Amino acid sequence: MKLFGEKAFLVEWPAEVDESILYDILAFTEHLRSNQLDAALWELVPAYNSLVLICREKIENPDQLKKQLKAWYLDVKGRIPVKRQRWKLPVCYDPEFGIDLEMVANTLNLTASRIIELHTEPIYTVYGIGFLPGFMYLGGLADDLIIPRKETPRLRVPKGSVGLAGQQTGIYPQESPGGWNIIGNCPIPIFRVEESKPCFVNVGDRIQFYPINRAAYDLYKIETQVGIYKIEHTIVDV
Repeated sequence: MKLFGEKAFLVEWPAEVDESILYDILAFTEHLRSNQLDAALWELVPAYNSLVLICREKIENPDQLKKQLKAWYLDVKGRIPVKRQRWKLPVCYDPEFGIDLEMVANTLNLTASRIIELHTEPIYTVYGIGFLPGFMYLGGLADDLIIPRKETPRLRVPKGSVGLAGQQTGIYPQESPGGWNIIGNCPIPIFRVEESKPCFVNVGDRIQFYPINRAAYDLYKIETQVGIYKIEHTIVDV
């Protein structure tokens, strides 16, 4: 634990990508939000193996805060079940959208259809949200799909692009530069600034992709624009 600037405090767990660590962090985060810290004063940002506590005022006594956090953690460790959402998101792997799909298939010595099968089989875990508002870093990628980032990033990656990079997959929530290998596109907006909760996904949620054809992609785009598309989701205990 350490001061992270004048108004933030960093709490770190073992430097591993591990679901048990992530959900321990989330349970502690829920306890702090519900029982210990004033939501009007503190913002909590969990990700991977850390929790950042951001205060709207200068932290005057970090040593005291450190002692208090340790005590709160020992009081709550392992006692709070974490409930998360599992979201099912459609992806169109049409060549128009999967602009790197053929290259990825050739590099990994797989067929494009096998790439799609491997990408839609796992249920991924959201380990972090960042880089762009709503950009999910998803863990749980099949070992056969591990591929490095592109050596030269693109200046423009289309909104909704689904990419691979290292051991992760994710969706670009808006058009931006990026170096991930693009294999498809999701027609469902992940981040909508006009909503009261702009990003419907939280760290710790689960994501499962399913393949759709171009006609379904166009239909879901229209349904989303008029507000009638409903994302399939369930609550899961973790």
